[in-house]
Amino acid sequence: MAFTKVPSSHSFRICFPKVTPSFIAKRNFSISPKKMSQNVYRTNTGCPIFNPTASARIGKGGPVLLQDFHLIDMFQHFDRERIPERVVHAKGSGAHGVFECTKDITKYTKHTMFSEVGKKTPMLARFSTVGGERGTPDSARDPRGFALKFYTEDGIFDMVGNNTPTFFIRDPAKFPVFIHTQKRNPQTDMKDATMFWDYLSQNEESIHQVMILFSDRGGTPYGYRFMNGFSSHTYKFVNEKGDFHYCKWHFVSDQGAKGLSDEQAKSLDGSNPDHARKDLFDAIERGDYPSWTLYVQVMTPEEAEKYRYNIFDLTKVWPHKDVPMQEVGRFTLNQNPKNFFAEIEQAAFSPSHMVPGIEVSADPVLQVRTFSYPDTHRHRLGANFEQIPVNSPKCPVFNYSRDGPMNVTDNQGSMPNYPSSLQPLAKEHHEPNEKHEKWVGQVTYHMDEITDLDFEQPRAFWERVLGKQPGQQDNFVKNVAGHLSGALPEIRERQYKVFSRVHTDLGQRIREATEKVAKEMAENESAPINIAEPHMFQTN
Repeated sequence: MAFTKVPSSHSFRICFPKVTPSFIAKRNFSISPKKMSQNVYRTNTGCPIFNPTASARIGKGGPVLLQDFHLIDMFQHFDRERIPERVVHAKGSGAHGVFECTKDITKYTKHTMFSEVGKKTPMLARFSTVGGERGTPDSARDPRGFALKFYTEDGIFDMVGNNTPTFFIRDPAKFPVFIHTQKRNPQTDMKDATMFWDYLSQNEESIHQVMILFSDRGGTPYGYRFMNGFSSHTYKFVNEKGDFHYCKWHFVSDQGAKGLSDEQAKSLDGSNPDHARKDLFDAIERGDYPSWTLYVQVMTPEEAEKYRYNIFDLTKVWPHKDVPMQEVGRFTLNQNPKNFFAEIEQAAFSPSHMVPGIEVSADPVLQVRTFSYPDTHRHRLGANFEQIPVNSPKCPVFNYSRDGPMNVTDNQGSMPNYPSSLQPLAKEHHEPNEKHEKWVGQVTYHMDEITDLDFEQPRAFWERVLGKQPGQQDNFVKNVAGHLSGALPEIRERQYKVFSRVHTDLGQRIREATEKVAKEMAENESAPINIAEPHMFQTN
């Protein structure tokens, strides 16, 4: 590349690329602005830059100049490209689509998305692993997040859940420390089977979710298109009369749920760690649009009071024989994001993003999450994260919250930022059911108590779900043994007792298989040169 020399009064020369006809032809540039294409290279403030790969320097080969705003600006932005990853659900993929109401449920809810059969609502879906980092392979044994954002005329409505109908804990104070045990050892910064099982074996209410996690379908789904979604939380449907019902929702894959064996999952870990992301993207690109059917389970307040299980317990399901599923609608994903960061990484979901017709119940974990989710979004994305296009409602917004960093709207113009008598805002009234709200406040005293009820549903899962699928009980035992064998002996012993409370045969099979794997691992280890340090959690 030729350079032109610009004289200077300070005994040095500033060198810029020399513009020649051949230089222009090679780069398809035009000197005349009128002949430029629509997509012109510009700085973030709009200034066109002729050669964005060049730098202002003192002579050929000399140091660069601080006055080269484009160069400095580019690095300043580059240094800030990464935003904090999500503490949970860090690795994910998503797409745009549409939800269509197929059944009338207006007797339960005045939610406008369900106001009439055939009504369509634009939406965004994000699927993710839960415990791992952004580099986690898609086939890792982990629950999968299932988050949906609906752009209704009443504002943003988010459904958040997992691919499993239960969760590990039912007391909100346990959530942060539980997630710590699914991350990395604070000393070694490596995944640690002892941490993982130490926590679970001390919190026996987790056993139902553990059973599902170590099954082929629940822990290693084939891909995002082939998994179901569930709300382990209990919500409230509210109708036009102000009456409400408790509800849970289920999204059933129209492609059919499909899982990976442990061997298949580990193979994909190394050969194609973005397997689920690629599968979803490619299917939509070729017009093979994935879809899910939405079902709801509905329970009256009176039925909830008399029900066998605490309806706010995330470790329990509502058996379908007790509370049948009712079809509501279907959503189809038909458009991939144009820019992953803008539309998926910046997407902010929260169970607190509700509209009239759906409300928070007395579910304690749900109640805490209504605070925690928006709080983490403000940490990741800023105080005005709702103004990011993917998170913005389609309806006008007027309230008394203003200003803040990165406010990119008109800030509600000249509207008063207080309840004004001169320019009042209209209000919509929603009558609560006070009688039952008082009852709800008296429920769920101390949910951490372990009883025999906590093992009924895991036992049914072992006998009636895995037991009816050829080879699945064997696979479950093998999956657990491969992971549990990495924990310390005393942790393994404690977890065997938990499995035995589910089923005596299960506990014995897990013990035999795990100890066999642990023995083989010990025999195959090379003799250490020095005496190994004890595990950081060992007491002796």
